[in-house]
Amino acid sequence: MDNVSKAVQYFEKGFMCSQAVFASFAEQFGITEKQAFQIGACFGGGMCKGEVCGACTGALMVLGMKYGQFDLNDTASRAKGRDMAVKFLDEFEKRKGSYICRDLLGCDLRNEEDRNKARSNGLFRTLCPEMVRTAAEILTEILGGDEE
Repeated sequence: MDNVSKAVQYFEKGFMCSQAVFASFAEQFGITEKQAFQIGACFGGGMCKGEVCGACTGALMVLGMKYGQFDLNDTASRAKGRDMAVKFLDEFEKRKGSYICRDLLGCDLRNEEDRNKARSNGLFRTLCPEMVRTAAEILTEILGGDEE
C-alpha cells in the first residue's frame, strides 16, 4: 500500500491527522509506526487549537526526519530543512487555500460550540481526510523529487 492510501486509512480508522501522515512514512526513516503515532498524538486539530493543520504538521515531521539539522555545524541542513518546510506549506496552501486548520474547517476548534458544529456537519469525516490525502501526496512528490 502506498503512503497516501496508508495515511488516509489511518485517519479513517480514527488516528489524528498528524498521526496518520507521520506514521505512514515513519518506517522509511527508521522509527516505528507506534513511535510515530505517539509523537504525532498532540498535533491533530491544529495542535488542538485550530492552528497549523495537523496533516501538515505530520508532513513537517517527516521532512524533519529527512532533512532536519542534527549537527550544529551543518548549517546547510538547517537551510535545506527550512526550504523543504516552506516548499511543502506553500504547495499545501496553493492547493487548499490555507494550512491553518480553523480556516480550512471554517470553525474555531478553541471553542466547544464550533467543535460541535464541525462534528455535526461531518467536517472531520469529509474535509479532514482530503487534507490528509493532500499532505501525503505533496510529501510523496517532494520526497520522490529529491535526488539527494
